[in-house]
Amino acid sequence: MDSLSGRVGVVTGGASGIGRALAEAFARAGARVVVADLDEAGMADVVGAIRSRGGEALAVRTDVTDLASVQALAERAFGAFGRVHVLCNNAGVALWGGLEAATHRDWQWVLGVNLWGVIHGLEAFLPRMLAQKEPAHIVNTASMAGLVATRGLGIYNTSKYAVVGLSETLAKDLKPYNIGVSVLCPMGVSTRIRASERTRPAHLKNDAPSRAEPVELMGRSLPPEAVAEMVLRAILGDELYVITHDEGLEPLRRRFERMEQAIRQRKP
Repeated sequence: MDSLSGRVGVVTGGASGIGRALAEAFARAGARVVVADLDEAGMADVVGAIRSRGGEALAVRTDVTDLASVQALAERAFGAFGRVHVLCNNAGVALWGGLEAATHRDWQWVLGVNLWGVIHGLEAFLPRMLAQKEPAHIVNTASMAGLVATRGLGIYNTSKYAVVGLSETLAKDLKPYNIGVSVLCPMGVSTRIRASERTRPAHLKNDAPSRAEPVELMGRSLPPEAVAEMVLRAILGDELYVITHDEGLEPLRRRFERMEQAIRQRKP
């Protein structure tokens, strides 16, 4: 797509952080926006801000771990605007602690949001986006933790590595249909992801609270608005990877150098 003017964008996790910044950036670019989240007050604030500037926006309470809820989101989006051109599967949560201490509920919660939330978005929206036969774009929010593993982030790493692989394959699969794909891989961003437990459902809470301390990330902490502008450029430029921090280059280089070394050191 060469412009978002007159297009329709859907953003999950849109009530705050990167999601809010994406919704507002799309609205500034001329798109009509559907904001999806569990935080109804936050969504109302985002939609109100967009409308106050003359934009069109709709809030839809959505639980991305529930396929029926995401399907209802698609019904509302297509019912209100007739088309969806940009889908941002952005909702996410974070959890810290070694894998040796991970509980089944930890796995269910994080994968349910971070991975199944993306899958549900594709299941609910992609068939209709294909049927439109119009240029479109899908953005899946992963993380630098989906490209480089970090001690103490095992469940989060697992979910985000899966989103990266899914996105890379999706880009190949959708190329014939004129639907682009981007995978967002940020490092530190000024969001509330460290307070993810606030959204954890009661039935997935551990009997004993985790004592693990949040992992300190290397590099700068970017404002969400800067990340949203990078995503907007990636959509318009049909770029697969949105890697937000220069600080990520060296860990990525070391990772692939180790892979190269492993191949070269093989005995015949």
